[in-house]
Amino acid sequence: MLYPDTVVVGCGNTLFGDDGFGPAVVEELQKLTLPDSVKVLDAGLGAPHFVFTLLDEEKTKRLIIIDIAEFGAEPGTITTFAVEDLPPGSYRDAHSWDLTEPLQRIKDSIDVTIIGCQPKSVPSPDFEIGLTEEVQNAIPKAVDLVLELIGVENGTAINA
Repeated sequence: MLYPDTVVVGCGNTLFGDDGFGPAVVEELQKLTLPDSVKVLDAGLGAPHFVFTLLDEEKTKRLIIIDIAEFGAEPGTITTFAVEDLPPGSYRDAHSWDLTEPLQRIKDSIDVTIIGCQPKSVPSPDFEIGLTEEVQNAIPKAVDLVLELIGVENGTAINA
């Protein structure tokens, strides 16, 4: 399947503490048997560069982005954002790529949901491998939310 119905993308860098949240959630999702129409991938830091090449506005129906997001909540809190919730220039990856504008361009043909987790620690420029306890504990909640969004009940997704 060249263009899946649903693309689930984990964004982040595992070398920068809680920024590794997206890849950690993807790792857990990849342990499950999901419908063939769902593509789950760890986009790392490259999401702004290539994620849009995985989408076809006529075939792809849903894009789910999993990332850390600063929204003033307690560390480990999960929330969802629609593209309309993002003020212009407000959603950037760790290297200052503005993702809001490209998401605005596709939102009318592809249902876009951003699952954000409030980080506790994102060191820069120092490396810090590993998630904080609060963000680590948020992974199952994010997995359940993705399963809900793609219409798969947790009991239906079978461990591989």
